[in-house]
Order: sequence, then structure tokens, then C-alpha cells
Amino acid sequence: MSVAAFLSFVAGSYRHDLSAARSRVAAGSKVAQTACGPIEYADVGSGPVVFAIHGAGGGFDQSLDIAADFLPTGYRLIAPSRFGYLRTPFPPDSSPAAQADAHACLLDALNVPKAIVVGGSMGAPSAMQLCLRHRERCTGLILLFPIAYAPQRAFAPPSGNGLKVIKTLLGSDFIFWAVSKFPQESVMRTLMATPVEDFRAAGPEEQQRALRTLRHVLPVSLRREGLMSDSATSGTIPRYDLERLAAPTLVLAAEDDLFGTYQGGRYTAEHVFGARFVGYRTGGHLLLGHREEVKAELAQFLNEHAAH
Repeated sequence: MSVAAFLSFVAGSYRHDLSAARSRVAAGSKVAQTACGPIEYADVGSGPVVFAIHGAGGGFDQSLDIAADFLPTGYRLIAPSRFGYLRTPFPPDSSPAAQADAHACLLDALNVPKAIVVGGSMGAPSAMQLCLRHRERCTGLILLFPIAYAPQRAFAPPSGNGLKVIKTLLGSDFIFWAVSKFPQESVMRTLMATPVEDFRAAGPEEQQRALRTLRHVLPVSLRREGLMSDSATSGTIPRYDLERLAAPTLVLAAEDDLFGTYQGGRYTAEHVFGARFVGYRTGGHLLLGHREEVKAELAQFLNEHAAH
């Protein structure tokens, strides 16, 4: 293949994948005009409400993916896009507390008095703040691989050259797309915080789940403000007043998560009265290889605590 033919193939593949990504996020969501400003959200299913808050690189679509992987049927899922993701604007105050107030505003706009709150990864801080600042709205709290405070931080936000690399990676759909085409095992560690060994040991379905998570970060240009904010603040989440968390709480994380969520998750559960912590030795940030176990844990928790 000539250089010109190769470059044409690359350009065509990129345009195809980016177009598919843009089409995917253009469907399945609405924008609510709330007292806290416009907020994008998906609203699917029926039954007791589960309010699912996505992590870094997400949007409403990431929460829908996680729900399809881990949540049982028979629930109404409301999945907002956090500040700076997709069609939710990035405000002057993007703190987890401000995000929590915006979550409550969305619930108000949808006439939803209370819900089981699920926070994944960088969605965990605003999930915890929602259950602290608006306790009456939260009938239960599930934290999946949460970015949370621990006395000994296992993860620090990028700085210096590392931050420059992050800005470059997040500044271009093409660059992110190209990096995502690197050998699968290498991008698992660098972008998905999941050890190569966990990816190799996972079955084909779990490997495809991991690769889908990576692909669905595109279009990164529509998530850049949220991603940059999350990258800058992920290692500086303070200790919240965990003893005031009154909602039944379930926390799940893997010990070899390269984002260090095991330490923060375990510390959180130890200081929330009655909380249950489920730790896995392997699985990384995606809990690879534990899909059925996680699904069973969430089904039991929801059955016990959802407002039927």
C-alpha cells in the first residue's frame, strides 16, 4: 500500500468513526431547563428511579452503558451529563457541590422526589454531595470505583509535562482516535487504569466492554471542558463529612485499580454508618472479570432500598 493510499485509508476510517460517535450522542437525550441552568439527560425505563452520574470521559451515554452492564431491569434510569460534557454547559463553579445542586435541580424539573443515586469514578464526588446536601432525595447510594478521599492518596492529578500531554490528547478528536488505535493492552493501562494482566485474563465479552468504554469517549471535543476539569481536580477531592451520610451505601472497587479507587472507596465505606464495601483483588478501574458479581450486588441493594 502506498503512503497516499494509507493516509486516505486512515482519513476515511477516522471520518467514519467520528461520524458514528457524533450520531450516537446526538440521540437518546434531552435538555431540561432547570433552576440551575440547562442540563442534558437521558430518561429510560420505568419503575423506581435510579439517578446515575457518570465518570470522566462520559456523559449520559456512559451511564447508559454502565446501566446495561450492571443494573437489573425494572427501574427508571435518569442519567445526566455533568458540567462540560456533551450538551451541559460548563459554569463558573463546577465543584462537586455545585454539581450536586444541579442534580437536585434536574430532579426537581422532572418532578422526581427521591432516587437511588449511583456515582461512577469521578461521578462519585457529586453523588456523595447530593446525598449530603439534599439528604431527602437520596434513598440509597452506590459508589462504583469511586474517586474519593483517602488519607494516603494513591493517585495524583497530572501536572507539568503530564498535564500538557493530557491537554494535547483531549484537544483533538483525531489525536484521541489515533491513540485509541494503539495496541489494545497498552491503552488499557494508560487510558483505562486497568492492568494489562486483567485485560488478558478477561473473557471476550469483558474485553469488548473495556474497548467499548474507550471508543465511547469519542467525540472527545464535546467532553473536553468536563474532562479537563476532572483531570485537574481528581486528586484533590477533600474528605467529606462521611459520618453525615444517612443513606444506605454500597461501595465497590478493585485493589489493582490504577486510579487508586480501592483506598478511597474502602475509607469512605469505613466512615459511613452501615455501609458495605465490596473489594476485588483484580479488575482494574473497569472491574473487568466481575460483571456478574457486580450485577448481583447491585440487584440485591436495589431490591432492598429502592422506593417501590
